[in-house]
Amino acid sequence: MAKTTESKLVPADIEASEMPDSMTKKGGFITLFFIAGTLSGVMLSGFGWLANLIVYLVQEFNVESINASQIANVVHGCINLLPILGAIIADSFLGSFQVAAISSFISLLGMILLILTAKLSSLKPPPCEIGSSFCRAPSKLQYVILYLSITTASAGLGGSRYTLATLGANQLDKPKDKETFFNWFFFTVNVSSIISSTAIVYVEDSISWALGYTICFAANFIALAVFLAGQRFYRCDKPQGSQFTGLLRVVVAAVRKRKVALSSRSEDYYHEHCETSKVMPVTANRWFRFLNRAAMKTEGDIDSDGLIARPWKLCSLEQVENLRTVIRLVPIWSSGIFLITPVAIQSSIAVTQALSMDRHLGSNFKIPAASIIVVILVSSSFFVALFDRFVFPTWQKLTGRPLTLLQRIGIGHVIIVISMAISAMVESKRLKTIHDNKLEALPGAIVPMPVWWLFPQLVVIGIGDAFHFPGQTALYYHEFPASLRSIATAMVSLVVGIAFYVSTALVELIRKLTGWLPGNINSGRLDNLYWILVTAGALNFMYFLVCAKLYKCRNIEKEVDANSGFDI
Repeated sequence: MAKTTESKLVPADIEASEMPDSMTKKGGFITLFFIAGTLSGVMLSGFGWLANLIVYLVQEFNVESINASQIANVVHGCINLLPILGAIIADSFLGSFQVAAISSFISLLGMILLILTAKLSSLKPPPCEIGSSFCRAPSKLQYVILYLSITTASAGLGGSRYTLATLGANQLDKPKDKETFFNWFFFTVNVSSIISSTAIVYVEDSISWALGYTICFAANFIALAVFLAGQRFYRCDKPQGSQFTGLLRVVVAAVRKRKVALSSRSEDYYHEHCETSKVMPVTANRWFRFLNRAAMKTEGDIDSDGLIARPWKLCSLEQVENLRTVIRLVPIWSSGIFLITPVAIQSSIAVTQALSMDRHLGSNFKIPAASIIVVILVSSSFFVALFDRFVFPTWQKLTGRPLTLLQRIGIGHVIIVISMAISAMVESKRLKTIHDNKLEALPGAIVPMPVWWLFPQLVVIGIGDAFHFPGQTALYYHEFPASLRSIATAMVSLVVGIAFYVSTALVELIRKLTGWLPGNINSGRLDNLYWILVTAGALNFMYFLVCAKLYKCRNIEKEVDANSGFDI
């Protein structure tokens, strides 16, 4: 059995070397039209209900504003944690195409349930006027149907979004093209989200929730149809079984050989390739050298045919290096958690702030509260395009070197901290206006302050996102082993998901320890929360600098030729 299992293992670099051959048959830029169309429909549908979820909970299900924000944070967390599960299934069992198709179908079912919650009065509590203290809470059955619909729609959106990123990047071969793809991937996500956050949210607020959700269903259906139509053009990745098993084998083998003395001779270690030119030097990397024991050959480890006889006691040096790379990426990856936590808090609380502010545009039009987040999306979309087409090329011409991915992520850290400082100052202004008009004790009261005051902080967040999101995605994609590419692109989503849960826990902790976040935010102190985020963000940036200083990228250096202009 051991021989059979080992013979099926496909080395990551062999898999990568075979990609150009498959490229002649399928893949290429033509597939990106189908993937972009699919992604647009998925995001139109997903963000069409997600962007307005807080308002839906408050107005249709009588949930308090801070509680609605907390629920929305949990939902955002789920949506951004699910891609890692989808990536594991894609890399190990089904492939990116199958996972994206199944996820899109699941989201259709979720949209059907959401349409029912909006259409049938028996599935939601009686209406409640804003500011009233006699609002009936939803029944247990109504909560069950609501949460089931949200969960199903979230599962579909979470499973398809980043899987499409991996599928799209796999259609291209040049690292520079892949970097550009990730920039335009986020641009497409943002533009689609802008449309849904304005047009669809307006329909939900001003015409009918059921009609708005029906439009989301239609967009999802069209996206699935477009995706399936492009099937014959896609270069589909072939799953190789659970790749985590290979990483776990390295740990187990290293522990079992913990008493074996390390050798400096390359021939004492097992390599996946026999060619001398491809033999990996065992002393080249001193990070986690104890893991090298997993690749040391001992008696009985190898059969007469040269295959590994005991897979849980011997691994290749290449597998050891793959695990080492993943471990070394963890500190940089972890710094992203508190980079995105402030953005998660801001995204949900800005909607509740907008609900209490003057949102009129002229005498007849009133901006939907959930549409305030579109400012972040517009800003991010604009600056992603500006950076990709103008700023980054200009920087390279002036300095002779491109702005590296780690540098882009670091700039994103700084800009997000600045945005939180602006948020604190704007909230102080809002609270002063509330105090001057004696509105603290009036739940649901509209503060005589235009919603435009929230725009500067949201624009700055968008600029920060334009730096760090594409940078993180490209970094993980290029640095992870080739067999874990779907998981690599989902790592950013995993950070976002954890950040939303951290933001939920942080807000709940501050609610219990202070009086800053009551049910009526007009009597609270949100500005203090923002100043805490500024301090924590500054400390997190220093942590990132240490991690970036210690880390040295490896895969891009191997893949990029001297004239590509792509550097990390």
